[in-house]
Amino acid sequence: MKDTTMKIPFNLIEKYNVPVPRYTSYPPANFFDAGFGTADYLRAVEQSNQEKPENISIYIHIPFCTQLCLYCGCNTHITKNMDLMRTYVHALRREISMLSPLIDHNRKVSQIHWGGGTPNALPVEYIGEIMYLLKSEFRFIDHPEIAVECNPAHLDEKYIEQLSVMGFNRISLGVQDFQEKVLHAVKREVPAIPVIELCEMIRSHRGMSVNLDFIYGLPYQSADSFAETIERAIEIAPDRLVTFSYAHVPWVKKAQKKLEEYGLPSAEEKVKMFENAWERMNRAGYADIGLDHYARPEDDLAKALNSRTLHRNFQGYCTRETTGQVYAFGVTGISQLENVYAQNCRTVKEYIQVIEGGEIRIEKGYTLSYTEKVAREVINEIMCNHYLSWKQIAECFETSPEKIKTLLDFDNRKLEPFRDDHLLEYSDDDLVIHDIGRFFLRNIAAVFDIHIGDLSRKYSKSV
Repeated sequence: MKDTTMKIPFNLIEKYNVPVPRYTSYPPANFFDAGFGTADYLRAVEQSNQEKPENISIYIHIPFCTQLCLYCGCNTHITKNMDLMRTYVHALRREISMLSPLIDHNRKVSQIHWGGGTPNALPVEYIGEIMYLLKSEFRFIDHPEIAVECNPAHLDEKYIEQLSVMGFNRISLGVQDFQEKVLHAVKREVPAIPVIELCEMIRSHRGMSVNLDFIYGLPYQSADSFAETIERAIEIAPDRLVTFSYAHVPWVKKAQKKLEEYGLPSAEEKVKMFENAWERMNRAGYADIGLDHYARPEDDLAKALNSRTLHRNFQGYCTRETTGQVYAFGVTGISQLENVYAQNCRTVKEYIQVIEGGEIRIEKGYTLSYTEKVAREVINEIMCNHYLSWKQIAECFETSPEKIKTLLDFDNRKLEPFRDDHLLEYSDDDLVIHDIGRFFLRNIAAVFDIHIGDLSRKYSKSV
């Protein structure tokens, strides 16, 4: 029977609380280069038709929010201007229509993810227009995942019903915290309809599941108060739950500086929040996915973790069945193809102007080397499956484990500090991360990062 207690020694927190990438991509987004342009991306899109995975994953970025949440690290545009939203949606449709002919339509869409911003800041009929176009342009696998991030303050029964009719089967509610004092401090709107009622509305539609997202490390949060939040969430019984660690990066997002006036929880208090959430979610029967996700045992993510086939992309964790090369549409959207990353232009105004002029514009991007692709596969295995088989990695690249290790300049001595701290165990053949080691996944992954010594890159701390 699994131990459902978690106690992370504070000396390890002090030891490993250093700046490291979050590894939502590899190399991280701060490696993207303005020298990579539109022509490079369009060539890469055509080349992607001959690359694996064959499936298509589509990301739609809706940047609009009605107000700025102070913790936010996303690319947003604060407005209530419906005319602007209408124009933006028209541009989105044109971008999809322009890129679609470059993609082999024998390939199938396995995943669509709407992110933001606040996708449900749009009138629901605007979402319907884009979904209709996607279904007209592309073929789909049976049972694709079609998900949308929603602010619960802008959601009601009619909106949920319309999303269901369009084929959405997963709604992620950005709850962040149940305490109104916390929400007011970070300028997050309080839902008019209680979250538990919204979840009941979502689950009343057959085949529709619900995720709840929370953030720990915000003003006025404590280990005890966040434990109460998780207890309330467990009573709602979401299919998946996420506890994001707040990343304080005021040098990137200046609005975050305001939170320092309220005071932020210490690293030690944040660790207690993590421990409390981990213990409660495990006692409730959820599987812990990666560092901060939880899923019911019958959920596809939990099954994929058990079989060590869990994967992830910019949209989050996914199964191999729904994994696809990611084609992103909308301002700042990041496409994640087998060989390249490419990010669309950064402002809504520029995006609309460019698209209306009949062009697609890439702000910056990155072409991966063979070695970087190997490192990406290794880091993904650690971040997703908490396990690494050198033989399996070598088979992916049709080479030997020895050549993979040489390529990454790796030897077992780099893992000795983690082993000595009881975070993992390893042999010449594989690596297994212990439960307590999951809190330090970013640190462990950094061992295999061939760029980690680049002092020109700046990252948030791991805790």
